[in-house]
Amino acid sequence: MAGPKEQSLPPDVEGREDATEVLRAFVVDGGLSIAFMRAFEDPEMWGLLLVDIARHAARAYGRESEFTEDEAL
Repeated sequence: MAGPKEQSLPPDVEGREDATEVLRAFVVDGGLSIAFMRAFEDPEMWGLLLVDIARHAARAYGRESEFTEDEAL
């Protein structure tokens, strides 16, 4: 049975036993399904993580669509 389409590991994570996966997100039936682990002592780190994800997504839209990075952000 085939599983979900998954992203490959970032190069700096491969082979690292000290790395911890904290977030998975999938699109299922047009909706978002996520799993996460409370991995930070300071909840502020989740805000930084979410901002970093938004910036990466905006850059991708800026490169790959009619939106500018600023518009996507």
